[in-house]
Amino acid sequence: MQKNVLEYLEKSAERFPDKKVFADEEHEITYRDFRNTARAVASSLSCTYKIGRKNPVVVLIERDVDSLIGFFGVVYSGNFYVPVDCKMPAKRIELIFQTLHPSAVIATEKTKKVLDKMEFDGLVLDLECLKKAEIQEEALEKIFQLEIDTNPLYAIFTSGSTGVPKGVLVCHRSVIDLIEHFQETFGLDENIVLGNQAPFDFDVSVKDIYSTLKNGGSMHVLPKVMFSMPGRLIDGLNRHKINTAIWAASVLRIVENLNVFSQMMPQYLKTVMFSGEVMSNKVLNYWRKYLPDVTYINLYGPTEITCNCTYYKVERSFEDQEVLPIGTAFENTEILLLDEERRQEVPLGETGEICVRGTCLALGYYNEQERTREAFIQNPLNKAWPELIYCTGDLGRYGEDGNLIFVSRKDDQIKHMGHRIELGEVETAINALEFVEAACCIYDEREEKIVLFYQAAEECDKKLLRSLNQALPKYMFPNRMEWMEQLPLNKNGKIDRVRLRECHINGM
Repeated sequence: MQKNVLEYLEKSAERFPDKKVFADEEHEITYRDFRNTARAVASSLSCTYKIGRKNPVVVLIERDVDSLIGFFGVVYSGNFYVPVDCKMPAKRIELIFQTLHPSAVIATEKTKKVLDKMEFDGLVLDLECLKKAEIQEEALEKIFQLEIDTNPLYAIFTSGSTGVPKGVLVCHRSVIDLIEHFQETFGLDENIVLGNQAPFDFDVSVKDIYSTLKNGGSMHVLPKVMFSMPGRLIDGLNRHKINTAIWAASVLRIVENLNVFSQMMPQYLKTVMFSGEVMSNKVLNYWRKYLPDVTYINLYGPTEITCNCTYYKVERSFEDQEVLPIGTAFENTEILLLDEERRQEVPLGETGEICVRGTCLALGYYNEQERTREAFIQNPLNKAWPELIYCTGDLGRYGEDGNLIFVSRKDDQIKHMGHRIELGEVETAINALEFVEAACCIYDEREEKIVLFYQAAEECDKKLLRSLNQALPKYMFPNRMEWMEQLPLNKNGKIDRVRLRECHINGM
């Protein structure tokens, strides 16, 4: 039985030593070289810097082969990696570090520049130097023998409602289960050539990376600019012979909006999986019209359950106004639809909160016991033994065909541009600006826009956006801003969100 994701890499490196495993626009690397370089990094971490085991090690990332080497160097050392985007505002990285207290930060000459903008006096290691270390085979073998499948593999930080990001900690077993099910359910093999779209600090990339290694396939990191220039995107897909895409639904929408397939067609695509947002049937039908032989799969699940807990293979046409199901649970996973008040299962066909049980559950939020207890709770349907479920905050119901249907979010946590965002975190950052007196965000699902209402002495949209550069990543910026001399309050003295939503709908 698999106990460590490194077994994927070891077996594939033995089968396909000279095969390209990962590539970006500037570099590519074979299975043999990737394995050996990662083991060199691990040898330095363990033997030279004495990092220990089961500790958080930050990898300041870009979307490139070097970042992946950093990840697996950390894993070989018996620790868990934490991808942190070097382009993220320094203040947000500081918040992550305050929660994490990393044992070390791995960086390159380029990515380490962000550390100059923040206060961090911990261990910073240069990746190029780590890659040159002599491999300590005996030491690495001892580390591997001590590993068990519930040891943490990675932590990915997501948006937090208090303004402090949450580090979702995921173990080897959860990833192994997911990737095994992906291979079996979707028929993946060594011929898979993945086109990576997701940033490495976004859990969609987990499916790309580990599906590649499990199957002995190849993965090309497609540059971000391609996804804003669909002509270049299709050219890249064809040039690299990409046959599998696991992308945010918004990418498919861009292709449809610009009617790209009327001019260029991907020649090798066989499987397209999408997630992160509700997929429009209008967009899906466009893709199916031009690429009818491709297998389309709708994936659902938050970061806390290791990427995805349900899937739906699209095998029929859907009218634009129909709801596309999120399908059925992966094996070894159970979906519970619970009533919010009584925490009991809702009758068939009625709406309840989507709650999940199984080995897919994350270990919790790193260094955040209270937050973990709020989200990962004892299964209210089981009083006999300890059994955790994760409450997603999403509402769903079962259709007549037995497939699960996503209904809406239960609270103000949203899906925007493929990312899960807590509107409270956006509000916290804006309220922290000295010239802003009060702020409230709502999400316009129809237009897919974050709408900000703010109270200040005068209108200052541009100044506000400039100030947010220091606090939030771009995908969390408001898409529309409304200045008000006084935000309305409800009878409890709180900002009247219902009234603001009505104002937005009615055009102020």
